[in-house]
This record gives sequence, structure tokens and C-alpha cells, in this order.
Amino acid sequence: MNTEEKSSQENSSVSSGGDDAVSEDGESQEEDATSQNGEVSDVNRKIIYTANLRIEVKNYQQAINDIQNQVSDRGGYIVESNMHGGSEDGSTNGRITARIPQEQFREFVQLVEDGSNEVLESSISGQDVTEEYIDLESRLKSKRVVEKRLLSFMEKAEKTEDLLTISGDLAKTQGEIEEITGRMNYLENKADLATVTIHIQEKNVTISSINKEDLNTWEKTKQQFMKSINVLISAFSSLFVFFIGNLPVLIILGAVGLAVFFIIKRRKRSSRE
Repeated sequence: MNTEEKSSQENSSVSSGGDDAVSEDGESQEEDATSQNGEVSDVNRKIIYTANLRIEVKNYQQAINDIQNQVSDRGGYIVESNMHGGSEDGSTNGRITARIPQEQFREFVQLVEDGSNEVLESSISGQDVTEEYIDLESRLKSKRVVEKRLLSFMEKAEKTEDLLTISGDLAKTQGEIEEITGRMNYLENKADLATVTIHIQEKNVTISSINKEDLNTWEKTKQQFMKSINVLISAFSSLFVFFIGNLPVLIILGAVGLAVFFIIKRRKRSSRE
């Protein structure tokens, strides 16, 4: 009885495998036919779009706010945003990366370029992953068929060894299904939402030549004033150092001077008398 059941299962699996092979061949032939006839529409294609922009703006923060509003209005989202300053002219630079629905991708790029003061660099690239996606779909169908077969074999298996073998094959197949599904989801996400990276440079208004001359005159005046203050301070400092440093000598000279003064004064009085 077991031998007859196994033979019947093998026959059924062979027959089903043959049917699947026929159906897969038929599907592949149909796909080849449609591709040859050019019936694959652009809507069904999976194309990953990427754009890189480098723009110059007058106000960095205002440009960031406008871009964020445009992204939000189109159902996209910001992936990354960073800024840095500290340049010599005091300007602010930064970068923002956004994901935009593919149908509004080119319109968004055009709006960013129109809203900038100057477009320094603009590049758009596309990667067609339609063939890879179709291949993943066919592989996923085949793996689903294998999974269904293994599940049916597991229900009919009576020996522990058979159950273990089928369980191992089933786990491997399900792992491959998850891997294929994850790759398909990744391609769908990349194709549905384009990636736009925008480098933003802020350009400050330069000072005119007249204003620069005025600033130079004012700077020169301040420098001359500070020089005069420094001369006075240096003079007073020199006098202070001179008197304090020579104080003993000055005291002796003062005492001698006073003694001479009194001696001369006495002689004048004695001569008068």
C-alpha cells in the first residue's frame, strides 16, 4: 500500500511538474511575444530615477522651507538634511535629500530650479529594472508552486525522516520567497519614489566699493586714535618709571638743593646786616 501511494504521489508530482513546465513555457512565450510586439507600456516599467542639483540662493533658510513645503504638498518625505556655516563671507551651505512620487518628479525638479538664484549643476539619471522585476516575479511564482507542493507532501508524509526532509526543503524555499519578496518591494519603492539630492549654497550681497572706502576710512581713524592713546600712555608710563626708578637719587638731590638754598639765604641776610 505504501509503495502504491508513493508511486502515485511521484506520478502526480511529475504530472504537475510537467503541467507547470508547460504553463511556465507558455507564459514565457507569451511574455516574449508581448515584448517583441512592443506591447509593454511605459506605465508597467520599473525605472529608478535619481536627480542631483546644486543651486545658489539668497536666503538658505527660506529655500529650505520652500523645498520642504513642496515635498510635503506632493506626498513625498525628507530622507536627510544637514547644514554647515563658518565660511569667510558668513554664508550658510547645506544639503537635503527628498523622495518624490515619480509622476511629480520632473515638476518638482523644475520648481526647485526656478526658485533658485542660479543653477550651478543639474543631472538626472534613470535605471530600468523592469527585466529584473519580471524575472523576480517568475521566480516567485515557481517558488510558490514548490512551497505548495511541499506543504501537500508534508500533510501526506507518515515517517519522521520524510517530515524532517520536507521541513528542511520547505524552510529553504520559504527563505528564498522572503528574499525575492524583499527585493521586489525594494525595487517597487525605488521606482515609485524618485530620489532628489539638492546641494544649496547661500550667496550674500557684497558691499559696494564706496562703502568699503568708508569702512576703510573709519578703520584708519580708529587706528590713529588708538595710536595717539598708546603714545600718551607710553609717555606717562616712561615718566612714572623715571621718577619711581630714580626716587633715591632725586631725594638726595632735593636735600642738597634745600641745604644750598638755606646757606645762600643766610649769607644774604648776613650781608644785609
